[in-house]
Amino acid sequence: MLIQPWDAGLDDSEWQTWIADGHDFGLLSVNGLPGQSPTVVPTHFTSDGNDLLVHLARPNPVWQTIECDPNVTFTVIGDYAFVPGPWRAKPDTPPTDGVPTSYYAAVQFTCQAHIVDEPEAKAELLRRQMAHFQPAGDHAPVAVDEPPYGRMLPGIRGLRLAVTDVRAKFKYDDHKPVEHRTAVADHLTERAEGLDLPAARQQLRRVNRVGPWKS
Repeated sequence: MLIQPWDAGLDDSEWQTWIADGHDFGLLSVNGLPGQSPTVVPTHFTSDGNDLLVHLARPNPVWQTIECDPNVTFTVIGDYAFVPGPWRAKPDTPPTDGVPTSYYAAVQFTCQAHIVDEPEAKAELLRRQMAHFQPAGDHAPVAVDEPPYGRMLPGIRGLRLAVTDVRAKFKYDDHKPVEHRTAVADHLTERAEGLDLPAARQQLRRVNRVGPWKS
């Protein structure tokens, strides 16, 4: 993805905090076999140190491709909003001359995929995911020899994605004047549709950190 200097993550803690703040669903992209298109799979994920953990159904078409080429990309997108042209018009121009844009946050992981097939290793992967998604522990034990999960383990395969590179983008008009960005955040808060409110929060957070853009 294209990352302009003013859209780039400010430091690693910025994207790490954003991911930890409930952004745990993304798109796994794997290269296609010769003559085939790439395959993209939407899925939840959890983190284990620097690795991402995923499990998918055994019939999923990604497995043959990953076995041939383990280089994959995992992309997480959120806090997006459409910003209409009049909100971005310069003060000395008609509102209709404003050019619309999209706001969003995105974190893209380049990874080496390692397939997890051994039953106990798959159970441990699921336990880590359940600890994240159901921390109250209101579920049956995830064990190889106990129902219901034991009999379901053969139907899935796990993926441990070893992250080799991270690219983060926070596209919220940081190159525009502070007054402009604050006014757009106000518009988003007033409209309050879809993900307008979290987009406004991201924009104001960046305003507070970046201030006036300096190249």
